[in-house]
Amino acid sequence: MDTMTENDYLIAWGLYAFAAVGCLLVWMRMTRWMWRWLREPLRVLMAVLLFSPTIIDPVKEKFAPAVAITALDLAFKVGNNAWRAISELLMYAMIAFGLYLIFVLIRFPIERASKARKEQAEAARAAARAEDERDGDQPFGGAGDDRYGRPPLPSNPQRGRVEPRL
Repeated sequence: MDTMTENDYLIAWGLYAFAAVGCLLVWMRMTRWMWRWLREPLRVLMAVLLFSPTIIDPVKEKFAPAVAITALDLAFKVGNNAWRAISELLMYAMIAFGLYLIFVLIRFPIERASKARKEQAEAARAAARAEDERDGDQPFGGAGDDRYGRPPLPSNPQRGRVEPRL
């Protein structure tokens, strides 16, 4: 019996999905040294190549990985599904890169604001270090009136010492 049952079909797709996730993880490991704006599109492209299905039997609604169908049809000339698989790969790639572009357009201003905040915080720390160095020539440090080294609170006339009533 050479026909594939529904259970065999699902087992094959499960094994393929497991192997594809492994291949994607290896690809991510291989591309981690690259510049970010090159690494991320390559990872998106590999995900599209690994996870895009194409239909092989419209009557039974059977699918297979588009990259495998393309490779088998071109290498062994066993069917006529190569052009359909290539067009579906291109369609999935355009959709994935469109979503990636939207993701980048959302992420870019957030990262720019975060970088500005970090630079501002670094400038404030540098100013505080410069002030500490300036206060370093005092014999007892820059502690002021507080013996624990905390900066003194600004004087506020409404905020005085409150004594409990007996």
